[in-house]
Amino acid sequence: MKTIKDVAKLADVSVGTVSRYLNGYKIKEENRKKIEEAIESLQFTSNPMARGLRTNKTFTVGVLIPRISDIFCTQVIEGIEEVLNPLNYGIVICSANDSLQGQTEKLAYLKNKCVDGIILMPVTSAELDVTGIVDSGIPVVLIDRLVKDCELDAVVCDNVNGAYSAVEMIINKGHQKIGIIAGPQEIYTAQERLTGYLRALEDYNIEINEAYIVHAQYNKTGGIDAFRQLMSLPDRPTAIFSTNYPTTVNSMKVMMEQGLRMGEDISLCGYDQTELFQMFNPPVSVVVQPSREIGINAAEILLKRINGDYSRFPQIQRLKTQLIVTDSVKTLF
Repeated sequence: MKTIKDVAKLADVSVGTVSRYLNGYKIKEENRKKIEEAIESLQFTSNPMARGLRTNKTFTVGVLIPRISDIFCTQVIEGIEEVLNPLNYGIVICSANDSLQGQTEKLAYLKNKCVDGIILMPVTSAELDVTGIVDSGIPVVLIDRLVKDCELDAVVCDNVNGAYSAVEMIINKGHQKIGIIAGPQEIYTAQERLTGYLRALEDYNIEINEAYIVHAQYNKTGGIDAFRQLMSLPDRPTAIFSTNYPTTVNSMKVMMEQGLRMGEDISLCGYDQTELFQMFNPPVSVVVQPSREIGINAAEILLKRINGDYSRFPQIQRLKTQLIVTDSVKTLF
């Protein structure tokens, strides 16, 4: 069986450099390429030294999400269970309660529980410290959000094109005044969805109105104030694109409170498909994320890492979204 020393020798780097690469640290691009070539050449699939010489498994996996009430997270967890349950893995589900401190505490908790691996949806894309966890031999796979300067396996959606397709659909229905309820600027998914919105407007030569761009938190009350702000503008938008499940639900809530008819008085396109959105008349136009597939793919990658296979590390998977178009967006011509 090939070892980390064999990889280091063939790549002409130190064992420490290979260990840092396998544990998710950023290394020189030149060294990264040499190590990856060596791993492929040697068909290296076992790494007991860099993984902390761990020989025992607990057959438990930690799943840490920003909040337990998030519908998207629940659907992702269902996908994770679909892969892990048949293998008799237990799943420890933790919520950070949208708090960096909570995230740090729960990561420490999972490490102390000696889980075999962790699937993590970060609270923010600005910072994440899992050095102590990966150094102890516990692999970490990110879902939904990448983190700046953090090289880890991840399964995310193509948020830019997902948002672009939604805004393009709204434009093709004759709308020029399109508002967006964007998410927090420090969250990767929110950044990408705003990019898709802006790119669509630019491609169709529609002037960007900064007043139509309102940020909201991605939490259970997110979007309420943002929707009201957009609707109170003297020259208000004719259509609004809400960029996650809570902002879509809360936009509909305010719409009903104000007696507005969706698809008539104001057009709405949301994000994330749920049965709730299809109960309205008309049903809500939405960008659908493959949440179940995110969970499945993340669990499959994590199992590979738990079993010592670190080929193609870090592996970033971007899954395509689907756009469901309904009469919630009015055709103006």
